[in-house]
Amino acid sequence: MTVEFALNAEVRSDLGKGASRRLRRNVAMVPAVIYGGEKAPQSISLLAKELAKLLENEASFSHVLTLNVAGSNESVLIKALQRHPAKGYVMHADFIRVVAGQKLTAHVPLHFLNQETSVGVKTQGGEVSHTLVEVEVSCLPKDLPEFIEVDMAAVEVGQIVHLSDLKLPQGVELVALAHGNDLAVANIHASRVAKDVEGEGAAE
Repeated sequence: MTVEFALNAEVRSDLGKGASRRLRRNVAMVPAVIYGGEKAPQSISLLAKELAKLLENEASFSHVLTLNVAGSNESVLIKALQRHPAKGYVMHADFIRVVAGQKLTAHVPLHFLNQETSVGVKTQGGEVSHTLVEVEVSCLPKDLPEFIEVDMAAVEVGQIVHLSDLKLPQGVELVALAHGNDLAVANIHASRVAKDVEGEGAAE
């Protein structure tokens, strides 16, 4: 099922740090900026509670969003979020425009499958360790995946899953691989408990 992500936004003309503070304090709004495409950057404001609700869905970070700005729709991706260091709420958001037919780059979460039933865990008593939890992809807007699966079923103790091992949707490339960096994604290592038992046996 395809989920549609949309937010209403207002054009913001009162700019500067002081204006941003007043905006957040007085009307529970979040200042934001839309960049990219062939248009000039546009300052906007979003209702804080609507943005927070949207961000509860992991897919919103790797999905083309629709911003309704003064009656005009903008297709965007979340580029960056500035959060309060203690309370965690969003203080400022940056969006980048998505242009149909032009490739984009975005960070997509990894979903790890069959971890508990993998050979290395179920048969060999190992433990799964994640090196990456998301990857940067390059693709057309229509091909942007909400997540990429990492199947751990056949992975044994001592084996490492690299970016080149991932099965990618059609039209999707990994930015790191394109630059020659075949990064480690996950591995299964011998559990600490098993190592301790082996160590005690050797000592005896």
